[in-house]
Amino acid sequence: MTKPKKSFLNGGPRNLLVGTLVLLGFIFVLHTLTDRNRTIQPITYSQFLNLIEKDEVKRVHVSGQEVHGILKNNSRFETTIANKSADWQLLREHGVEFSIDNPNGAFNIWYLLPLLSLFITAWALWYFIRQSRGSGGGGGGNNIFTMGKSRARLFMPSSINVKFDDVAGVMEAKEELKDVVDYLKNPEKYQRLGAKIPRGVLLVGSPGNGKTMLARAVAGEANCPFFSVSGSDFIEVFVGVGAARVRDLFQQARKNAPCIIFIDEIDAVGRQRGSGLGGGHDEREQTLNQMLAEMDGFQTTGGSVIVLAATNRPDVLDSALLRPGRFDRRVDVPYPDLKSRDQILQVHAKAVKMDPEVDLQKVARGTPGFSGADLANLINEAAIIASKEDKESIGIDDLEEARDKILLGKEVKSIILTDEDRKVTSFHESGHALIRLMMPEDSDPLHKVTIIPRGRALGVTHAMPEREKYTRTKEEMVANIMSALGGRAAEELVFNKATTGAYSDFQAASSIVRDMVCNYGMGSDLGQVIYAQGQGDYVYSQKTAERIDAEVQRIMDECYANTMQLLKDNRDKLDLLAETLLDKETMYAEEIYELLGIEPRVQHRFS
Repeated sequence: MTKPKKSFLNGGPRNLLVGTLVLLGFIFVLHTLTDRNRTIQPITYSQFLNLIEKDEVKRVHVSGQEVHGILKNNSRFETTIANKSADWQLLREHGVEFSIDNPNGAFNIWYLLPLLSLFITAWALWYFIRQSRGSGGGGGGNNIFTMGKSRARLFMPSSINVKFDDVAGVMEAKEELKDVVDYLKNPEKYQRLGAKIPRGVLLVGSPGNGKTMLARAVAGEANCPFFSVSGSDFIEVFVGVGAARVRDLFQQARKNAPCIIFIDEIDAVGRQRGSGLGGGHDEREQTLNQMLAEMDGFQTTGGSVIVLAATNRPDVLDSALLRPGRFDRRVDVPYPDLKSRDQILQVHAKAVKMDPEVDLQKVARGTPGFSGADLANLINEAAIIASKEDKESIGIDDLEEARDKILLGKEVKSIILTDEDRKVTSFHESGHALIRLMMPEDSDPLHKVTIIPRGRALGVTHAMPEREKYTRTKEEMVANIMSALGGRAAEELVFNKATTGAYSDFQAASSIVRDMVCNYGMGSDLGQVIYAQGQGDYVYSQKTAERIDAEVQRIMDECYANTMQLLKDNRDKLDLLAETLLDKETMYAEEIYELLGIEPRVQHRFS
């Protein structure tokens, strides 16, 4: 990777010294000139003689016929004299101190200082300008001479060590990008049949899922130069700078073709035109127009330039940017599925000392919705936890602690609960756990339950998916509703009172019920119709809204009644689990199955 030189504005020490010299020299010259013009008063020869006769002259210095002197009031003067013997006699008579030097042989360095200062100032200014022009390079620069230079960083093939094998998961995305790699390696294979490889590939996905890593892997596989730049690097307050940077970037890319240009966060510059403050003529839109022109018509000699871009907001991009001929292909980079999460964990586990007994598949099952960056952070947090406890390796308990910390927050030790509060919390969480144990086989099985406060929760019950699910049945959704209501039902059954701890449970249950009624056609009498909530895509009458509310209430009441009845029928198990949880504080599913004498579920593993 080329490393840009530091400019004066970037704090380069050499240029800082030069700038200091410029400033000091300029100040010295100004001081010398203004001091001379302000304090030295030229007088005539007759005035000089009169001042001597009045005894107002204190001291003089004679150089040839030029005289510089000081009056007794400390003011300075200069004049030209006739250089006669009578002058020296007059000076002696009035007690004037004087000195004489030979103008032909004397040399006074102070006469050269203004000239020397001007020379140093001119040289320093020239040096600063030359350094500023030379600091543009591939790294751009923040001064007026390199403002139009691209800020893209150039990575040569020798410095790119990332391959597709280093990117775990995202198999479909890698398959799509292999076409680009094959074309960059063997363009003649496609050209013989007249095929045109996509000029631009847009990587779309949520943050942390590996879009940048995929782009680098493409460059590593193709063994070609790689220009990396952020969309915000094109935007400046000065009009025309962004467009100039785009031109410079593509000009550099043509010189290094075949190569790859990677623009991260392209939505910073590629947003829909017409929405800017400049009425369509602001700096961002001019930059976008230049990018459209470059991508539509750029030609290369002896190679090709492929543009990869990444964004998590494809909905805001300008339609002209997405048309065929610019970004021809869109590659989705989704959250990793169960198998991909296991592969990602395996990759990151190689960089730490992991206990051989750790089952990373189980960890992968317990992290649905985690991105690749989240999984890397999970391993790192577990390593930090194990290090603080002076362990030799990372165990499954460290990974569990790290996951809970990421999802719920750090364990709160400052909360002091009364025995009554702990008991209510224990029965609340036991109600969740017991209902989860009683649910059908296709629902998510119980993983663990704890009454240790974390974040804003006094206790948590975890369910762990056995596999990646892409559809859910009505029975499974009802099971999730009943499990969410199990906490409040247990409180009412045992203590005959309700607490505010069920707020988040009701929130989750209400969301599921409304999805069933409004989006999935699972209501009893509302038919197979979507009733959108909040987007305004579908408008329905007040009467229909009342029917929706009534159906949501009916399902919720029915689920709550079934939950309460299930807990009543298994009251002995509820009491036993709650009392044991009070003592242990955290229990895993295997312990609970054994405690309650329930046949454990068979754990299915994926290949």
